[in-house]
Amino acid sequence: MRKNNIGLFKDKMQNENLPKIVVDTFEYYYNQLLNGETGLLLESDIEAIDELPNFIGLNEDHKIFGTEVLHKSVLIKLNGGLGTSMGLSEAKSLLKVKNDLTFLDVIAKQAIQSKIPLVLMNSFNTHEKSSELLSKYEELIGKIPLDFLQHKIPKISAETYKPTELSKDKNLEWCPPGHGEIYTALVTSGMLEKLLKSNFEYAFISNSDNLGASMDLGILGYFAKNNFPFLMEVADRTEADKKGGHLAKLKNGQLVLRESAQCKKEDELDFQNIKKHKFFNTNNIWVNLKSLKKILEDNNNILGLQMIVNKKTVDPRNHNSESVFQLETAMGSAISVFKGASALAVPRSRFAPVKTTEDLLAVKSDNYILTEDYNVIVNPKRKLKPLHIKLDHKYYKHVDQIEERIPYPLSLIECEELSISGDYKFGKNIKLKGKIHLTNTSDKQIVIEDNTILKG
Repeated sequence: MRKNNIGLFKDKMQNENLPKIVVDTFEYYYNQLLNGETGLLLESDIEAIDELPNFIGLNEDHKIFGTEVLHKSVLIKLNGGLGTSMGLSEAKSLLKVKNDLTFLDVIAKQAIQSKIPLVLMNSFNTHEKSSELLSKYEELIGKIPLDFLQHKIPKISAETYKPTELSKDKNLEWCPPGHGEIYTALVTSGMLEKLLKSNFEYAFISNSDNLGASMDLGILGYFAKNNFPFLMEVADRTEADKKGGHLAKLKNGQLVLRESAQCKKEDELDFQNIKKHKFFNTNNIWVNLKSLKKILEDNNNILGLQMIVNKKTVDPRNHNSESVFQLETAMGSAISVFKGASALAVPRSRFAPVKTTEDLLAVKSDNYILTEDYNVIVNPKRKLKPLHIKLDHKYYKHVDQIEERIPYPLSLIECEELSISGDYKFGKNIKLKGKIHLTNTSDKQIVIEDNTILKG
């Protein structure tokens, strides 16, 4: 068995003034790693789910009840992501997405419209600029602080199981512990206590890059009326979702979330079988704050979420740098911790994240509209199947590349599919219709002039 180096990690974390709960939680998962636990969830340990309660079945009574308990509700957004896969070095939520508004502008306006407090879980990287943007919305300022911070944890050397050391950039010795850390951060920041003392009971938590995740009175009413401690919104898996996490149940009937990092190689075919495992986690989560407080108190503030072991290099930009383990947890995996937790099948419109420049291009186009209550939805005038976009990542992978080559929103409402290979620059007021496949094999950029209509 490997030597337990937890003392070195404790010293390192205490030197960074990390709270005891964070240190204890890290020790809990570090010991699992040392004991050879992988966090894997085998296909033989779970059962597929055929049917779930459906959003379609919610009625006016649920909406009325949701309206009655709205004053006890809070909107929490996960806002720690930097959008590095899109070439960003600041909060992805500061990107302009629709009508010159950023993600955060849209979220702020949703909260104001719903008349509920907005709280961000920021990282140290996103706190300052996000707070600056929200400060212009005076209606949001109240007795509940606008944000709390998630923590960082040390990366673990895959060879020695000691803390990683990197003299050229000490920041790279640390990593975020995954969004499952929200439950710890709610306690250490004092946010959970503040919310409960102010008589808030229900929290709707979602990603800041998912513009489909607005407060829904029907779901709130359904959640509160049934007194669920925890509710996960799930949607039907498609081929595009087969590599993402899915919902299942353990042999005892308890619901469980399985992420791709928890899947054994031999189980991959089953994991990606969308007819067998039908539902994926939208990461739209409803939590009863009183239930959360009790379960945390009963477990010394360690929920014991399923561990995810991510093997990476200490410098993500240098694949020859030291191999490390990053120990993470997923927020949705708490579904297996709360007794009586439930899931609700919701329409795809509740899941509209922007993870890639393809997503960004689609959302900025007329394929999506911003409604009066600040929801971003597929344009009702679209009569075609969902739009599929494929971009050449040599020229369009990063946001600055998109802004340089496609500076104005495209009209894609009549576009069936769009693929762009090679270097193009688009002018103003460009309309694309049907199936459009653009290929430029030369080194010279092709300019598509203003007011052009491209037909497939």
